[in-house]
Amino acid sequence: MSGLILPTTGSIALEGQRLSRMKPHEIVRIGMARSFQKVNVFPRKTAFENVQVALIANRKLQFNPFRAAARLFGDEILQLLEQVPLGGDSGRRAGELAHGKQKQLELAVALVADPKILLLDEPIAGMSIAETLSSIALIRDIVQQRGITLLFTEHDMNVVFEITSTISVLHHGEIIATGLPHEVRANDDVQRISPR
Repeated sequence: MSGLILPTTGSIALEGQRLSRMKPHEIVRIGMARSFQKVNVFPRKTAFENVQVALIANRKLQFNPFRAAARLFGDEILQLLEQVPLGGDSGRRAGELAHGKQKQLELAVALVADPKILLLDEPIAGMSIAETLSSIALIRDIVQQRGITLLFTEHDMNVVFEITSTISVLHHGEIIATGLPHEVRANDDVQRISPR
């Protein structure tokens, strides 16, 4: 969906625009952002600079030797960092942040595009219990406040039931159930394959 791998059959569209042959950065610009299971930040750049790089790329700004990049989008960056919430860590290098905070930074970078659809690949992978609980609340609040459609892959069913309004369960490449959380939780096939 995000353009990293081309589909072999079928087509994918977002608001009437066919995504199947678009490049990933083009897909981001029309409203679909994503984060990866493995943290993907610039570790030597500060949290502020990570978001700033994303904004410069998203706004298609070209190199200009007469404009200092350090002054670009300051208020907007701080607003995004406060929302995730990393405002107090804006000057810290991303590589020095705890794993959970790096995932929050990735979320801020994804939000730069003001996406209509947000794709998250195992958003709480590798987090402590405390980080998991705060991340669940953060993701749920952000998608509700911004009216974003969230599509994510997750193996921890407690996380799935906390964040979603509609669930599809995929087992061995086939969808075995789709519905509201309470319907999927009660589904016989889902219960049969769920770890006890």
